[in-house]
Amino acid sequence: MSTKNTGFATQAIHAGQPFDAATGAVIPPIYQSSTFAQDGIGGLRRGYEYGRAGNPTRDALQAQIAALEGAAFGLSFASGLAAEDALLRGILRPGDHIVIGNDVYGGTYRLIARIFGDWGVTHTVVDMSNLRAVENAITDQTRVLWVETPSNPLMKITDIAELSELGHARKLVVVVDNTFATPALQRPLSLGADVVVHSTTKYLGGHSDVIGGAVVLNDPGLHEKVKFLQFAAGAVSAPLDAWLTTRGIKTLDVRMQRHSDNAQALAEFFEKSPAVEKVYYPGLESHEGHALAARQMSRFGGMLSVGFAGGERVARRFAESTKLFTLAESLGGVESLVNYPSEMTHASVAGTELAVPENVVRLSVGIEDVEDLLADAEQAIERAQRKR
Repeated sequence: MSTKNTGFATQAIHAGQPFDAATGAVIPPIYQSSTFAQDGIGGLRRGYEYGRAGNPTRDALQAQIAALEGAAFGLSFASGLAAEDALLRGILRPGDHIVIGNDVYGGTYRLIARIFGDWGVTHTVVDMSNLRAVENAITDQTRVLWVETPSNPLMKITDIAELSELGHARKLVVVVDNTFATPALQRPLSLGADVVVHSTTKYLGGHSDVIGGAVVLNDPGLHEKVKFLQFAAGAVSAPLDAWLTTRGIKTLDVRMQRHSDNAQALAEFFEKSPAVEKVYYPGLESHEGHALAARQMSRFGGMLSVGFAGGERVARRFAESTKLFTLAESLGGVESLVNYPSEMTHASVAGTELAVPENVVRLSVGIEDVEDLLADAEQAIERAQRKR
C-alpha cells in the first residue's frame, strides 16, 4: 500500500513493508542471502547481484526510515558511527573544517577529532544553541554544521530552523543527529536541515538487540556519494539486523509516547529532590530550552540527565544503587538504563572542552510502570546519600 499521505504510526508499520507476493506473508521475509542469481552475464535479476551492493531487507528498512523522516532517500549502515563516517567522507576533504557542539556524543567527537583530524580535517567546538557562537566559529574552510538536539548528555536544545538558515547562507551542510528525539517527536528536514543521522541501535531498533545507523536526506547528489561509500567501503546493515530494526520501528510511535510520559514523571521527581542540583530535561519549564523544544518537538523524549548536589561521590553511588535501572552503556531500549557519562559513554572526551561534569548521571527511561521507576530512583538516592 502507498503510505504517502498517511499518519506517522501508519507509515512506521507499512512504509517499505508490502506483504510477500510469493506466499502472502504479512511480514516480509529476511533475505538472508549474500548473492543473487543473474539472468545472464552482465545482467541483473530484479536489481540485485551481491549483498553488499543491495539486499531487499535492507532496502525495505531504508524506505521505512526515509518515509518517517519525510525524506527522499535513506541509507542504513552497520552502526551509527559507520553512517556518520560515510556521510562525512561524502562531504569533507583534507583542509576542510566542521563546527560541532560542545555536548556531542563521545564517539562522534572521537571520529571527527582523531580519524578525520588525522586526514587533515579541522573542527571547532561551540555551544550550538548559541547561534552567535556558531556564526563566529565558521571559517572559509567550514563545510558542515553538526548538531545534536536534544544533545547527549546535557540535553541542550538548538533551533534547527535558525541554524539551517545560518548554514545555508554560507552554503554549508547542516546535519542533525536525531537519535534522541526520533522522527516520532522531531522532523529536522522539515525545519530546514539537510541531513539527518541516527544510531538506529537506540530508539528506532528500540529493544537493545541490534546495532545500526542511518543517513537520511533529500539531495540526490549527496545521496549518490554516500550510497557509493556504503557500497565501496561496505559497512552495510546485515539482513537480520535490518529486519530487527524494521520490527522495532513498527512500535516506535507508541514507545516514544510512553518513554516521554515516564521521563517527564522522573524529571519532575528529581527536580523536587533536595539531593539534586540540576535536572537536564527539556520537558521541564525550568529548562532553558523548554520553549524552543516545545515548538520543534511534539514531546520531550525518554532521555534525561541529573546533576547531584553531592557531587561525584553521590552521582557514582546513585548509578551503582539502582535496581530496576540497569547500569549499562547505550540507550533507547524498552528497559531503563543508568549511565555515568564521564567514565562510560563520554570517557573519550575526558580532559577536553566536551568533558561531562562528574556529578551528572544520564538516564534512559524505559517503558516500565512509572511507579516502579520512581520507587527505584527514590531508593537509589537514599542509598547514595547513606553510604560512606
